[in-house]
Order: sequence, then structure tokens, then C-alpha cells
Amino acid sequence: MMLDPSHPLAELLGRDRRYPFDAYAFVFEALRYAQEVLGLGAAQASEESVELPPSGAAAAGSCERHLTGQQLCEAIRQYALQQYGYLAKSVLNHWGVQSTSDFGEIVFNLIEIGQMRKTPQDRREDFDNVYDFDEALQQEFEFTKPE
Repeated sequence: MMLDPSHPLAELLGRDRRYPFDAYAFVFEALRYAQEVLGLGAAQASEESVELPPSGAAAAGSCERHLTGQQLCEAIRQYALQQYGYLAKSVLNHWGVQSTSDFGEIVFNLIEIGQMRKTPQDRREDFDNVYDFDEALQQEFEFTKPE
């Protein structure tokens, strides 16, 4: 995907090379999944919440929904398993994401450039050690012998 060089994310990607564009896009998709599919997030009247930024008329009159760092990490886990199945951990690792702390780095980078918002209670540390990647991103499967 070609990103407008004047977009704040393009500047961020040039300055902080730890995570590729795909990792940031995935976190946005997982946030939308958390809010729209899982129904997570408390309604917020605040101007600051960890959420997608308003996007034109689609957001007009809509209620802002805030997720905690832990809720977003869980939604990311479920979304990764849904999207990538057994490869979820490998895909995230390929993007430089080794732990839930990396999700915090991505989210707070997005907050810094105005692409996500937070409440005064939200902290970067809310994303630390939410779950173990090896355990949380493996799916159970069984080998069955053909009859």
C-alpha cells in the first residue's frame, strides 16, 4: 500500500522503524473488530480515548468507545487467530511484535501522532505482560488417524 508521505504515519514509520505499516494497520483492524464484532468498549463522552479517530460522516453522531489496554490485547489475540490461525504468532513476530508490550508501543505511537486517543488513566504499561504469546496464540488441534 502506498502511503501519502505527508501522512503522520508515514513520518512515524520513517522515524521509528521497529514495526512495519502492516503492524499498525493490523492494530487498527483489531480495534475495529473489538468494537464492532466483539462489542467491547465503554461509551465515552471524553475527547480522549483509545479508539479509532473519527472518519467523516460515518462517525458523525456516533458514540466513542474506549477499550483498556488489556481489552485491546485480548481483541488483538482473537483477531490474529481468526485472521491467521496457526500462523498468528509467526505473522506477528515477522512484524517485530514479540509480546503484548509491543502492542502498547504501537498504540502509544499512534496516540503520539494523533491517530488514536487515550483517557488520562491509560498508560503504556497497561499493555505489559497481558498474556504469554506462546500460550495465547497457539490453537489446539488434533491429529486423527484415517479410518
